[in-house]
Amino acid sequence: MQTKEILKQVKQIEIKTRGLVNQVFSGEYHSVFKGRGMEFSEVREYQVGDDIRNIDWNVTARYGHPFIKVFEEERELTVMLLVDMSGSLIFGSVEKTKQQIATELSAILAFSALKNNDKVGLILFSDRIEKFVPPRKGKSHVLRIIREVLSFEPEGRTTDLTGALEYFNHTIKKRSILFLISDFMDTGYDKILRIVGKKHDLVGLVLDDPREKELPRAGLIKFKDAETGETSIIDTNSKETQKWFRRRREEQYHYRKNIFTSSRLDAVELSTGSSYIKPLVNFFKLRGQRW
Repeated sequence: MQTKEILKQVKQIEIKTRGLVNQVFSGEYHSVFKGRGMEFSEVREYQVGDDIRNIDWNVTARYGHPFIKVFEEERELTVMLLVDMSGSLIFGSVEKTKQQIATELSAILAFSALKNNDKVGLILFSDRIEKFVPPRKGKSHVLRIIREVLSFEPEGRTTDLTGALEYFNHTIKKRSILFLISDFMDTGYDKILRIVGKKHDLVGLVLDDPREKELPRAGLIKFKDAETGETSIIDTNSKETQKWFRRRREEQYHYRKNIFTSSRLDAVELSTGSSYIKPLVNFFKLRGQRW
């Protein structure tokens, strides 16, 4: 895309997503993610009703009467967007591609962070790390993140979730809120996902398309794998082909589902065939009730 066209689309996404943030997502984001971390503030004398678990025994021993540690909520959080840019994200059989949905999701989360005075950063990946934008504050920074997700042209085509998560784990030391935006067409990432999920607040945003769930019966069709570039002719009317397609799809789904469930991590399933607003809002509300 030309620079003028990119800026035009960024503006359109900004108008749409900032409106959603102001009207729908801002309060939900704040209630779920603000103040989950606690940091030491000061020591003061013990008062009746204070939690005895917070007594500072060193200071108490020094002065001969009890003192208590006072904590306060961390006022600044770091939000990281780990966004899949592999070839399969360009697919979309309805109005939008998975990559377009990923861009809008990134914008919503970035503007939510901005509204709550949090830092936000970005990592784009395919079968390699494509781009790293360190976490910062400010509207211009958020617009840059939107522009990168919207228009970045990756060198890689396939998906390496393990490599992306390992890079994140080595790069981001401070506990962060991590949104992993991908269609999860990969395997072998279970171990590193659990490691990252224990250290950071990891949420998977799973992108899907209706055509990836069911193969249309349309006779002989030439298919091209968006990630490998390989082409093949498939008889979509064949019962064996239909059976293979469903089995492959179910294996991918259950593999990802089982990893997130066993790791006690949240995942939100989003489709190009329907609005992402309702499932995202429902996720925020349900998660807020758990805290």
